[in-house]
Amino acid sequence: MIVYDMNEGLRQSSAWMGATAKVFWGNPLFSLSPSPVPSMLAAWGEVTEHACERIAAKPDWGIENVVSKDRDYVVNQRVELSRPFCDLLHFSADRNRPVTRRVLLVAPMSGHYATLTRKTVASLLSNCDVYVTEWKNARDVPLSEGKFDVEDYTEHLVDFLRYLGEDIHVIAVCQPVPLTLVATAILAEEGAPTPRTLTLIGGPVDPEANPTGVTNFSARVTTEGLAKSVIQTVGYSYPGVGRKVYPGATQLKSFMAMNMDNHTKAFSDHIAAVASGDVAKISRHNRFYDEYLAVMDMPAEFYLSTVERVFKKREIARNDFAVKGKPVDIGAIKNTAVIIVEGANDDISAPGQCAAALKLLPDLPDSMKATYLAENAGHYGIFSGSIWRSEIRPVVLEFIDKFNEPAKTKKKT
Repeated sequence: MIVYDMNEGLRQSSAWMGATAKVFWGNPLFSLSPSPVPSMLAAWGEVTEHACERIAAKPDWGIENVVSKDRDYVVNQRVELSRPFCDLLHFSADRNRPVTRRVLLVAPMSGHYATLTRKTVASLLSNCDVYVTEWKNARDVPLSEGKFDVEDYTEHLVDFLRYLGEDIHVIAVCQPVPLTLVATAILAEEGAPTPRTLTLIGGPVDPEANPTGVTNFSARVTTEGLAKSVIQTVGYSYPGVGRKVYPGATQLKSFMAMNMDNHTKAFSDHIAAVASGDVAKISRHNRFYDEYLAVMDMPAEFYLSTVERVFKKREIARNDFAVKGKPVDIGAIKNTAVIIVEGANDDISAPGQCAAALKLLPDLPDSMKATYLAENAGHYGIFSGSIWRSEIRPVVLEFIDKFNEPAKTKKKT
């Protein structure tokens, strides 16, 4: 708790220092000086304060309307199901026609909030009703709610899929890809309805298929070493006091360390833009970093079991994953069409890691399998941004339509 509270205190102190510098050096008296130093220091203060505040704040979805067939529709957002560690959100538009595509977007629990997929959700809403897994910040989940590891995550997905029924199409982004495969296989083994399609985007089904820095890191460290070096205990300021977590701020440092030169330049340029009042550059920077800097804590057992079982032991890649001691055969998936989407420039889950899923589906007909490689896309670009909108989204929707049937009226529970 001491370390967690110390880091929180450091964040608050940095925000205070930034706010103080912004107010002091932003005093109109300094504008009389020809020196650019005061304006640069004031800009540094503003940027520092804003960045420190974003780290602690959960972003809003902010999806209020959507354009479909040249008409603007109001978007409704509600919690469809609520669980201690996750809410199943439902986004729908007030249209004057039925929508036949129902999509579950499985957002990653990898340090960022589900709002990281905001643009993905918004882009799908013009053609689909969209459900999203909104994983909760572990620091806000009381210790009394118990543990949460990769098996609990998988059971959450099974729970949501059972509720949504067979006329659902699943899009899993990055981290949840292998566990989404397992959840679908559990339903298939039970003889329960499975999703019509799975769209698996840039996920580490087999990290060794094409190793990246993330893969090498996982191979290099021990789970025990990670537990001692990065796991912290939530302090007294949050409902999850006493819960062991992998702090979002620690994950953010890891993300930024992978491209430190680019991030350093981005913030240096941003300070200059704030100092000069370049609104366009300021807005462009904030649109990305307001989401990128907003991080959440993961349950320690989830983070550690992901490293151990998905990366180090490659249990899913070897089709050797079990839930509550019961082995799950991913090959049981025979009626759900699967498309793999990868980015040629993905440095987190490189091409081949996600495509390994198809090797685990020997009884799925080739006509129900597809792959798409986005030549100029990195990890973020394969589910958000211009490449997603112009290249990948049309391919995914075409694949969904190939295996879609008119949505059935669902009885709410």
